Amino acid sequence: MSALSLLSGDAQAFRDKVWASHIHVNHTDPADLVGLLSLDDVDQLLTSVALRTPALRLAKDGEVLPSSRFTRQATMAGSPLTGLVDGRKVLAEFDDGATVVLQGLHRYWQPLTELVRDLELELGHPCQANAYLTPPGNQGFARHSDSHDVFVFQTHGRKLWEVVDPADAADPDAAAREVMLEPGLSMYLPIGTPHSACSQTETSLHVTIGINPLTWRDLLQQVSARVLSAEEYDVPLPAGYLDDPERLSRGLAARLTGFTGALGDLDPGVVADEQVASFLTGRTPAVRGGLTDLVGLDALGDDTVLTRRPTAACVLRRDGDRLLVLLGDRELRMPGRLTEPMELVRDTPSFRLADLSPWLDGESRIVVGRRLVREGLLRITPGRHTG
Repeated sequence: MSALSLLSGDAQAFRDKVWASHIHVNHTDPADLVGLLSLDDVDQLLTSVALRTPALRLAKDGEVLPSSRFTRQATMAGSPLTGLVDGRKVLAEFDDGATVVLQGLHRYWQPLTELVRDLELELGHPCQANAYLTPPGNQGFARHSDSHDVFVFQTHGRKLWEVVDPADAADPDAAAREVMLEPGLSMYLPIGTPHSACSQTETSLHVTIGINPLTWRDLLQQVSARVLSAEEYDVPLPAGYLDDPERLSRGLAARLTGFTGALGDLDPGVVADEQVASFLTGRTPAVRGGLTDLVGLDALGDDTVLTRRPTAACVLRRDGDRLLVLLGDRELRMPGRLTEPMELVRDTPSFRLADLSPWLDGESRIVVGRRLVREGLLRITPGRHTG
């Protein structure tokens, strides 16, 4: 199941009807959501992992607590370390009613890394993951709205959400809708939706997936900046225009004509392809297991089972006689003759190296397989090769 289907219920319907317009609640198997970040997982992160701020913050009664209340200093090889999260202090603040906020979990918690990467590929927008651990009967933040769209889902306990319809967001007296989230429920809130949430009779843990939208304004500004990079726009405004605004007006008219003409000459298809390439080559690498795979490369053989890495993209583009492979964090350039075997790699989640034999001889299969493992597109499935 795709990330968007898991969170929304119907990925296509969400894209067509719900995106950026309506509050949406979805029911799914609780195990599918709890497995992404459980209470025990958070326990491990707070007590057994050397987190540093700003990966964690605390909030109580609508206020963010100063980091000095839950961090400490240390040294490593004689160098100072600051902002280290003190697990004991965090637990004490939590016991006293503070909400624990784990920020940027998509950067270091693998289940959420995979969920976020999948969601990014489905939506074409950057995403992030935070988690909120709230003591029973507490509310970490007062009613507020976010500057991005969000999915929220509960993985422990229950939390009562009060949300205002986006259409009524500007009305301070608008009535709020109540939604009780519990494991198995996810909710979508469009950008700017006023909301607040309070845990019930037990500890609450929920995850927020933020969608940072790329807008038409963003794209048009990029296109405009490209046109404006021409040297002719670096010429100073005419001297004396303060006394004779017509001098400025004439020059502006000429440059507006040139500017709009240059915009009109751009090929929308080329711009769209460039946007796709930019998104699919600029993300942060996520190569969990990469070291294990490198160590196992010498044993690569026809019986080796290779699996597409869940955090990698695999988008193929032709560039003359070359094949471009967009992986999400960078671009590979390969000979055009590898198009068909790479289409199998793109379309097949898991396969034996021997499955490339219709196009590649034994030595070539090994070379291609090793490169795709080194580049992070493929993983070696443990225990499934003979060398």
